[in-house]
Amino acid sequence: MNIRTVSAFIGLPALVLGLVTTSAASAAAPTQAPTQAPTVVKHSVDDGECDRIRFGPASAKQSKAFPTRIKLPNGFQPEGIAIRGATAYFGSLVDGDIYAATLRNGRGKIISQGPGTPSVGLKADHRGRLWVAGGPNGTARVVDIRSGKILKSYPLTKSTPTFVNDVVLSRNSAWFTDSSRPVVYQVPIGRHGQLLNKVRTIPLKGAYVHDPTGFNGNGISLTPDGRALLIVQSSTGFLFRVDPRTGFTKRVNLGGTLMTNGDGLLLQGRTLYVVQNLLNRVAVLKLNRAGTVGRQVRTITDKSFDVPTTAAAFGNRLYLPNARFTTTPTPTTPYWATAVRR
Repeated sequence: MNIRTVSAFIGLPALVLGLVTTSAASAAAPTQAPTQAPTVVKHSVDDGECDRIRFGPASAKQSKAFPTRIKLPNGFQPEGIAIRGATAYFGSLVDGDIYAATLRNGRGKIISQGPGTPSVGLKADHRGRLWVAGGPNGTARVVDIRSGKILKSYPLTKSTPTFVNDVVLSRNSAWFTDSSRPVVYQVPIGRHGQLLNKVRTIPLKGAYVHDPTGFNGNGISLTPDGRALLIVQSSTGFLFRVDPRTGFTKRVNLGGTLMTNGDGLLLQGRTLYVVQNLLNRVAVLKLNRAGTVGRQVRTITDKSFDVPTTAAAFGNRLYLPNARFTTTPTPTTPYWATAVRR
């Protein structure tokens, strides 16, 4: 997420940081500024239906097989997305609700009522859990996909200001960015997936320079070799490689190319997708295995983009929620996700 200027409200050994498939599912599919979190808490009309996912008849009749446009609830204000199997999960910036939609026909429903604070970045693990960044609340939480229940909440920081923005999962940890503080947070995961009572705050140092007036560390990913982290700094457009042990950062050599308005990051092999929200495009980078050097090979755009923030993959597609940060949000403002070829 990138906070916009219009005020309507962005190493360890590979054994330890091995990449896990979370928001990007590999199942086959058809070929085909600064903001601030909203202060008004308004729950969705579907809050009373927070139960197991049963995609029956929906008021939004999206019967086309694997539609390229998925309608989200009016007023939802989406930001993060995660995909598990053929289901996409979206978080609301309004109150933290989680909405699930099947990619097969676009039908969906609220599966978890939010805590009244935003849900920002999301990732799904192979145990059927969603890891959710909590934005200005300085927290993270884990949600059971099947029941919608909050399994555990983590207070990551008591410092203010804070904006816990995005999350990536490695084999034994969840890693979170904070766009208002020069740190990343590590939440260790137990050997058998246990949710532990541990949080580690890792100050960023080296090449990274914190901008106290801007929006800083935003999207986060692992490097292709799984030994380090990658974060994009929205205020500068710089992409950094972060040593997860020490917090030492080094700017990724992109030949002078900037990831202006960089938001969500998605790694697929050695290809890194960088969502550039207010520019309505996705930069496609090719990286070396260590994530120290890369080059932009192409750009993805679509007429359906309206400030996309993050991306998840399914087959040969990317799915991106449109946050519509340049549109004044109301309870009836329409929102949607867009599918494009990757």
